[in-house]
Amino acid sequence: MAEITAQAVKALRELTDLPMMDCKKALTEAGGDQEKAIGLLKEWGKKVSLKRADNATSEGLIRVVVSDDGKSAAMIELQCESAPVAKADDFIALAEQCAEQLLKGPGASTPEELLAQPAPRRPGMTLAQVLEEVVNKIREKMVLARVLKVEGPAGGYVHHDGKTGVLFVAKGENAKQDILRDVAMHIAALKPQVTTPCELPQETVDAEKARLTAEAAASGKPANIVEKIVDGRMKTFFADQGVLIHQLFAKDDSKTVGAALSEKGLEATGFHRWLLGT
Repeated sequence: MAEITAQAVKALRELTDLPMMDCKKALTEAGGDQEKAIGLLKEWGKKVSLKRADNATSEGLIRVVVSDDGKSAAMIELQCESAPVAKADDFIALAEQCAEQLLKGPGASTPEELLAQPAPRRPGMTLAQVLEEVVNKIREKMVLARVLKVEGPAGGYVHHDGKTGVLFVAKGENAKQDILRDVAMHIAALKPQVTTPCELPQETVDAEKARLTAEAAASGKPANIVEKIVDGRMKTFFADQGVLIHQLFAKDDSKTVGAALSEKGLEATGFHRWLLGT
């Protein structure tokens, strides 16, 4: 049996960042061959993943990236088991690479499709291989849970804790505007339910309009005045129902989100708000 020196164990430890005891065990089984030992460690890493397959992944990160021209954006959710791992450099780098590849690559409709693509910062490796490497190093279950790419104009925002992410989509000529990110931040904070009134149940809208019309008409005011009163109160109703374009803009509550966008030549068309693990 080949003698396993402390220097050999240290060298393997520096290459893999794995515990000394694991490195020594791998070298022993590999007869001192470093390459074989690395292969064994990778195999053991896979076994670790399988053993932890039923563990809950309630921590992690949401990452958002927007193209330089503001015409596209991507969002991913990478989950792990514990909060400390979600803050680890290797985990963060993996999440960032997934988001970067989703934005700049051919796109992907599923996590599996994205993981099969090249890792932007690791030439010759796929994202799946990088994920395997990080799992092997950290020894904790990790799951790429969701992926989404949108065509803009688009704005994106992730809360400082990485657990809330938003992609906001509009239409208009100028896609590179700060207001797109500002509206994404608004969505994260005020949690609208829909983008426009047409997404609300029609029967709910009709019933409220009928109620307000009857109430205003009872005042005896002329029909044109009643119509204006009802129109104003319906806008308030829409805001109360969580309609984005009728909410007062968080950055400037002297105007609605819809009005703020209109001033910039933009119109809201949709949004996606993710909460980690939901």
